[in-house]
Amino acid sequence: MISLVEVQETNKMIREMNLDVRTITMGISLMDCAHSDLKVFCTNIYDKITRSAEHLVKTGEDLEKQFGVPIVNKRISVTPISIAAGSLNTDSYVPVAEALDRAAKQVGVNFIGGFSALVQKGCTKGDRILIDSIPEALRVTDRVCASVNVGSSRSGINMDAVKLMGDIIKQTAELTADRDSIGCAKLVVFCNAVEDNPFMAGAFHGVGERECVINVGVSGPGVVKRALEEAKGQDFETLCETIKRTAFKITRVGQLVAQEASKRLGVPFGIIDLSLAPTPEIGDSIAEIFQVMGLEQAGAPGTTAALAILNDNVKKGGVMASSYVGGLSGAFIPVSEDHGMIEAVQKGALTLEKLEAMTCVCSVGLDMIAIPGSTSKETISGIIADEAAIGMINQKTTAVRIIPVIGKEVGEMVEFGGLLGYAPVMSVNSFGCESFINRGGRIPAPIHSFKN
Repeated sequence: MISLVEVQETNKMIREMNLDVRTITMGISLMDCAHSDLKVFCTNIYDKITRSAEHLVKTGEDLEKQFGVPIVNKRISVTPISIAAGSLNTDSYVPVAEALDRAAKQVGVNFIGGFSALVQKGCTKGDRILIDSIPEALRVTDRVCASVNVGSSRSGINMDAVKLMGDIIKQTAELTADRDSIGCAKLVVFCNAVEDNPFMAGAFHGVGERECVINVGVSGPGVVKRALEEAKGQDFETLCETIKRTAFKITRVGQLVAQEASKRLGVPFGIIDLSLAPTPEIGDSIAEIFQVMGLEQAGAPGTTAALAILNDNVKKGGVMASSYVGGLSGAFIPVSEDHGMIEAVQKGALTLEKLEAMTCVCSVGLDMIAIPGSTSKETISGIIADEAAIGMINQKTTAVRIIPVIGKEVGEMVEFGGLLGYAPVMSVNSFGCESFINRGGRIPAPIHSFKN
């Protein structure tokens, strides 16, 4: 039972501290849509998505009204298209992306994820077709998100794919240059991608998942900030306990919404992802949490330790509140979506190198970072390789969602709009890595990966 005190406390978190359910994401398997004919396949996936998610948006809106909890996004993730479309006789999956986009618009979701490939050990024919299709697919669609997993702790890093993704990101930036290269904001390169992530742009419905599931992502950096303000000056044990208790309360809200959505839609409940995902709104910032912890700015000495505390205790509190905590669950550090991070960059407190260090202990990686459009594809591949190495060695998910904004240079501002926010263009190390990236092949998995 939920007590009256808990209800009042939750209402306060919603009203005053920006607590929200960031997304209800329906995962849909497309394995039974497979066909060798492109038109038939596109029809099959359109029909299945629109049938399965017909009531998703309406259900989310009804739950908002009933519980008074803002549900910001309703989304869909699907089986990685490189797998579902593997039997197609075609040299481009752009029409498949267009079918996904039409389906997303028909049911009213804001994003659909799963234009994806898993190539940590190498590429199939379908993987290569999908990757080559990404730039054009993201140019001609509005709601499709793409991701490519290039490494894992078990398999190592596919450096051929890392090299290729540097080129793909540059192509995507150039094809969407008229919109500040926004196509790159819908493209993520992963190491150790998870199969049940409800957050975009990296969501896909893993092959080990059920036919259809409901995953919920909850976010409340403002709630954590307020709780820590009340523990100001206390020791680290008190700090950690405060974060854990707060994360527990936030996750319980997500659990309630997830179970009710599952019941109404007749779809099994998958996981709760408790990720402190900031927005450009004042009071909804990870960087502000660092300041309450005692740092002058995000990026100051101590920032990585503060983020480690935050990430670990969010997980500890979340797992006590739900039997099925999954996804990424921790703290996101996107630059463009967090006004405090943007301020830290503008003041010179936060650099790309410091962000890379922070990704060792956050829940994802280098996220929504604008860099000069003149940055070479090899340098972008080098950035991806560094992040993948952090993920591989530390057995955690890492990712790169980086935006080389064509025509922009360091210090200029870029407006993406909505939850994607705005970002200052950050400087990138100017020394080259072409000979390293051009070696090709695969970096073997570390010795500690062999656990059988």
